[in-house]
Amino acid sequence: MILADYIEGLIRDGKGRRITRAASKVLEAAGVLKALEPTPVLFEHIAESEFRVAGNLFCTKAQVAEYFGISTQELIPTLTRAIENRSVPETVDDAPCQEVVESQVDLDRLPILTHNRVDGGPYVSAGVVVSSDPELGQNLDFHRAMQIGKDRMVMRVVRGRDFHKFLERNGEVDIALCVGNTPEVLIAAATSVDTGINELEIANALRPIRVTHAKSSDLLIPADCEFVLEGRVIQAETHDEGPFIDLTETVDVVRQEPVFEVKRITHRRDAVWQALLPGRFEHKLLMGLPREPTVFRKIAEKGVDVLDVYITPGGASWLHVAVKIRKRSDDDGLKAIQGAFEGHKSAKHVWVYDEDIDIYDEQDREWAMATRFQGDVDMLIKDKEPGSSLDPSAEPGTKMTTKIGFDVTKPLVTRGKSFDRASFPKVDLSKFLGD
Repeated sequence: MILADYIEGLIRDGKGRRITRAASKVLEAAGVLKALEPTPVLFEHIAESEFRVAGNLFCTKAQVAEYFGISTQELIPTLTRAIENRSVPETVDDAPCQEVVESQVDLDRLPILTHNRVDGGPYVSAGVVVSSDPELGQNLDFHRAMQIGKDRMVMRVVRGRDFHKFLERNGEVDIALCVGNTPEVLIAAATSVDTGINELEIANALRPIRVTHAKSSDLLIPADCEFVLEGRVIQAETHDEGPFIDLTETVDVVRQEPVFEVKRITHRRDAVWQALLPGRFEHKLLMGLPREPTVFRKIAEKGVDVLDVYITPGGASWLHVAVKIRKRSDDDGLKAIQGAFEGHKSAKHVWVYDEDIDIYDEQDREWAMATRFQGDVDMLIKDKEPGSSLDPSAEPGTKMTTKIGFDVTKPLVTRGKSFDRASFPKVDLSKFLGD
């Protein structure tokens, strides 16, 4: 699907907002996105650029599920099937993302937003990086990029990821930074899979996509994205990167990171730039959602009847995991906790709930914690181990942290007062409230 068509459909259905007054790419556009979050927004005019900007497109699991035409509960099985049953996308020569080819690179013409006063500069925050290694194959991933010149950016390269491996092996790597992607590409790029698996094949299994060859390399890129910034990342040439707001809504530190030399820009004739507010709902969703199938599978491998997994926004969609199970054995809660930590190494706290609890409802989760949990028997405290570098409270440098699991399930055999919640009669209100 074309991103612009999707956005217009949202506005037509009353689910999105069109902003016709000009907004500055420096702070103003981000401020509007924050004020209207989670409503999708299309800016028709950006003061410093000829291109339109869209944001808040996929802030909730419900928005993503609606895009795919499925229920929220079907997202994990759908993504799991796509990972397990990957398919090769169609390759085309006449790609919409290459309707306009600009060899004279001027990043100032693009509506690259400055999101916050603390930002080190304008940031590409919704860009999918396509890279490859001669032996290890092609990879898709998210790496934020800060503009430092008309044709130069500095890119945050997270250690341990495939792109970092490619740089370590080769020193310089050709990349394509693709902006303006729909969920099949965004979610596929955020999945955690083995090196060598081409995430574009996961995207194609979610919904058929088309790919094309980049203009300056052999990289295969999404043919229907909006913008492509092609160039080379040089490991030995570094620059200050940051400050920037990270997933936990705290200010990340300034690091020395590799420089991205942009050699060519291609885009649609009427391209829409995709913005993503750092640390907010859309950022959290794209980080947390693709990890949920991995957690789901690890818990299932423990022999637990797992029903759903939710990496919660309140836990920065990274540090907290809520799990729903159908309890069949007294130790299922403990097994689910262990599986969740194995499936998501960055998780700090895990809660396991019964099937009658709505894990998407904070009040429901809190009620279960209040009525079904005893700390001396239902809590697992693990020895300190590496957690997430995004956690400000983790030990600096080592990421060492204390991880805790909470079994919030009721016992299979009730002794004393019932754990079940009383229900009220359901009536047809039209009989009583009508004229």
